[in-house]
Amino acid sequence: MVKTATMRDSLDLSPKTVAISICFDENPLKDDDPQLVLVLNALWKLAMDQPNNSKLPSLSFFECMSKLIFKGIYDEGWVCKHQNIFIPYYAAHIIGSYTMNTVKFAMMAVEAGVVPSLMDLLRGKMSWIEQRASVRALGHFASYDETFSAVAQYEEEVITLTMGLICNCFSAVYGRFVAVEDRLGYHCDLLSKGCGGIEVENRKAEDWAIQLQCWSIHLLNCFASKEMSLNLILEKGFLEGLCKQIFHTKSYDLFFPKRLRQKAIRGGLMNGTTSVAGIELIKILCYSNIGRIGVAESKYVIETLCNLSRTSNELQYMGIYCLLILLKDPDTRKKVLDISASFLVDLVEVQNLGGITEVGKAISNTLLIDYEENLVNTSKYSVEVQKILDETWELKVLRKETEKFTSEEVFEGRRFAVGLLKQQGDEKFHTGFIKEALVKYSESLDCCLLEMRKERVVLYSNRAQCYLQLGMPKPAIRDSTRALSLSDPVNSDSKSLWRRSQAYDMKGMASESLMDCIMFIKEWDSSSKGVKVPSFVMRMIYKQMSATWIFAAASRVLNDCNVPTETARDEKWETGEKDEN
Repeated sequence: MVKTATMRDSLDLSPKTVAISICFDENPLKDDDPQLVLVLNALWKLAMDQPNNSKLPSLSFFECMSKLIFKGIYDEGWVCKHQNIFIPYYAAHIIGSYTMNTVKFAMMAVEAGVVPSLMDLLRGKMSWIEQRASVRALGHFASYDETFSAVAQYEEEVITLTMGLICNCFSAVYGRFVAVEDRLGYHCDLLSKGCGGIEVENRKAEDWAIQLQCWSIHLLNCFASKEMSLNLILEKGFLEGLCKQIFHTKSYDLFFPKRLRQKAIRGGLMNGTTSVAGIELIKILCYSNIGRIGVAESKYVIETLCNLSRTSNELQYMGIYCLLILLKDPDTRKKVLDISASFLVDLVEVQNLGGITEVGKAISNTLLIDYEENLVNTSKYSVEVQKILDETWELKVLRKETEKFTSEEVFEGRRFAVGLLKQQGDEKFHTGFIKEALVKYSESLDCCLLEMRKERVVLYSNRAQCYLQLGMPKPAIRDSTRALSLSDPVNSDSKSLWRRSQAYDMKGMASESLMDCIMFIKEWDSSSKGVKVPSFVMRMIYKQMSATWIFAAASRVLNDCNVPTETARDEKWETGEKDEN
């Protein structure tokens, strides 16, 4: 204590900080101190406001935080006194805040022995609330080379526990809190900060569940990036479970002062603490040979990447990028090409995407890597894949070369023919002859030169509408995707967005449908001059928001199986009161 007091005297500390440090000098682990939780609460706020402030970490308080966590876990009498039930959460969160940005603080915390106490919280020895704070702090340690080994000594256990959290955290939070009538008081207080009722608590529970998942994925990414425990991470069931949770929405992401807004949460990819998570893990796995083979083994994972490559959100390029890595590897090319060729061929005319230039060229070059040598060995790929490769070769190589020499006279003649055929198609469509209209739009497309990008956007979009009218969502998605690939900027044609959203809805692809709806509204707002969003679009959004709600699957399971939810009295350390029985 003399050392701490001396260090305190040498630092320029505020009165609040001095009071906190004196509390630690005076044995914060004593059994009966009703003020201790107030000190931890103040320190918790200070750590969030000033995570880079070196004054308190210099007082060697990390060891005290660790001891408080252990005391909360193993001393039932103490944790049930006063408001001590809050202390383990505060202590773990404080550790995470001070180690978030500064490797020096992380090294001090590891030397103070905080990792074993955090591991006990990660093991679920208290509740999901404390697990969230624990996995956050452990993720910080794992992200620094200097402190990674402190977490890596628990490698297999950390991997197993985080994989379980990633796949089950939504159902756990729903079953242990959201669906519970007799909620734990300290959980409610932490979530709502004493303000608001059940609605505020539910909103924060959604936020915290998403954070728990994406911080867990971040921790897993730290191991995957070092190619550690890939045999566990590449377990087929886990990867497929991860892909099923790539996209989620929150129940209150509908309106923000008179404006529609939506937060796309792909395993936390839009969450503030980590810019990428679920898809980033897939990308990291694709960097190693064993990872690429493991990813390619799952048809579901590849299909997820393919669907992502044809969405209208900012993560579209991530899906494309992962597929291109897999297609460039001879060991995984054939298996991935069999699934992805029909998706990627729709994107070969994309120009710029998310700041990346010549995306379509990169796609076509990858598709055609071995095209010329396969002209001799035509049995390498299936008939369907070979047909797609032939189409890509004709579009990106043959037509590009021949149309360079098109005269202005020929160009204008083609443009006239395109317009005439389109007009005939429009007349057929408006008089109810949908199949005949489809034929006319196809003929018009055949007349188009590659330079006629605007005309082709309209024709592909109109043909997509014909397919929708005929109840054929797959070709409707294909044509609307091609229209969006040709639009400038990419994914900006509002009619194609709405038509593809409808087609995705017909196929039961709620997340993809919702993303196109959101992009449609964005384009509508920029061009409608204040006209309200059509009601049928709003109905579609409400429908897909419900389907992609983060707790949708968990609520269905509980309702279908009549599973009894947990109550606040199920775990003695969660009550905040001593059980007299």
